[in-house]
Amino acid sequence: MRPVQDHPSVRKNEQMSDKNRVVIFDTTLRDGEQSPGATMTFAEKMEIAQMLDEMGVDIIEAGFPIASEGDFAAVSEIARNAKTSVICGLARAQIPDIDRCWEAVKHARRPRIHTFIGTSPLHRAIPNLDMDQMAERIEQTVTHARNLCDNVQWSAMDATRTEHDYLCRVVEIAIKCGASTINIPDTVGYTAPRESADLIRMLLERVPGADTVTFATHCHNDLGMATANSLAAVEAGARQIECTINGLGERAGNTALEEVVMALKVRHDIMPFTTGIDTTKIMGLSRRVAQASGFPVQFNKAIVGKNAFLHESGIHQDGVLKNVETFEIMRPADIGLNEANIAMGKHSGRAALRAKLKDLGYEVGDNQLKDIFVRFKTLADRKKEIFDEDLVALMQDSAANTEADHLQVKHLRVICGSDGQSADLVLVVDGVEKSVHAEGDGPVDACFKAVQEIFPHQAKLQLYQVHAVTEGTDAQATVSVRLEEEGRIVNGQAADTDTILASVKAYVGALNHLIQRRAKTGKDADTKEISMYSH
Repeated sequence: MRPVQDHPSVRKNEQMSDKNRVVIFDTTLRDGEQSPGATMTFAEKMEIAQMLDEMGVDIIEAGFPIASEGDFAAVSEIARNAKTSVICGLARAQIPDIDRCWEAVKHARRPRIHTFIGTSPLHRAIPNLDMDQMAERIEQTVTHARNLCDNVQWSAMDATRTEHDYLCRVVEIAIKCGASTINIPDTVGYTAPRESADLIRMLLERVPGADTVTFATHCHNDLGMATANSLAAVEAGARQIECTINGLGERAGNTALEEVVMALKVRHDIMPFTTGIDTTKIMGLSRRVAQASGFPVQFNKAIVGKNAFLHESGIHQDGVLKNVETFEIMRPADIGLNEANIAMGKHSGRAALRAKLKDLGYEVGDNQLKDIFVRFKTLADRKKEIFDEDLVALMQDSAANTEADHLQVKHLRVICGSDGQSADLVLVVDGVEKSVHAEGDGPVDACFKAVQEIFPHQAKLQLYQVHAVTEGTDAQATVSVRLEEEGRIVNGQAADTDTILASVKAYVGALNHLIQRRAKTGKDADTKEISMYSH
């Protein structure tokens, strides 16, 4: 890890001292976690925050402290442990929000308060404020935040649909009240690249004091233009990009960190901007966020998708074999994909497994390695060859099914035939074995009905998805399950060469997450309500 004094985000007002330096503001733990079903555990947030810090992210938006006690605790702990990154918390334009945010981030070496309000006609109508009343609210809240913290960011939610004259007016107020970063969010993914650039240029030209602050861009991907809009804003003068790992976020997601960072690196010839990101850590973070959130990365996702560096066309394969640059504009190693290949199989030992997992971005302790090694050997006895994807799936399955879970799958026997489908299931419920026989329209239906009989619940199945991890009849299947109960949305994920067993483990995993969410009495509703007004 780089020492604090060498970290690119440490230099005071670095945006002003280097006109081509782009600050990376990651909101995976705040805006990204607002994706329905993407809620992360406290431990997962701590781990991801540490990885973001080590990767060189300038600012980590750690959460929304007033949303719940859990969010407050997570932001506070991340603030205490951050080594180099600025730690930021989000707050609505309300004094209690801002005070709560400061209580959480004040422990950081470099704290930031981020306060926002919706400035478009549609969003002004929500708190029923006219233009003058909103301007007064902005003045009061930004001033209050600045009196608490010398690093304040202000956001005009739905800025891209706000009248230009009014946007200029409120941005000027925020600057005069002490905000050092002004964020111009495309909250609903409505704008296009040319508009994104023109809006930043207009503000820089018309607003007094605009040259003394950093303008940020925060884009959503509803029309598939988040990355393009962010880069256009940078070319126009914005110097902070707000983004998430894998583009995680509400609806269609946010600007993907890996896309903007690699675009600036690969096309430095036409976009002469730099970031402080160690791009070799991108792949490891992508996998960890996918695992923690339960949102798998699509195969054809730019930069981090499974197919991003694969070639099947004969012409492409021939070209790559002769000169890799014919069809690859970046190297796999640039994002942390290790090109060295250690063949893994049933004869591989612990040292080889640990080394391979490290190549894949997983640092494991001795106890965790012991558990993973047992699972690895079991898998190796059932498969001829163990691929990287198999090990990633193994790590995900290990994290999703632990001895601490309320429900654990102990035994499953499925009978399939023209005469019917049935399942004999044994579940361990808080240490007590329970068994049942159930029938269904198919093997998965029979198994899910068996789980329902052992552990009655009202959760509705929203998603059941199966992906083959690798090719071949002995391939592992990764199964994703999403359940919804009274507004609570949870995910479960599991992998196994037995697709039906993986399905049951994923279903049970989702129920375990649901049990945990139930325990947070009253907090989920608060979080959901507040999230409606975040940008």
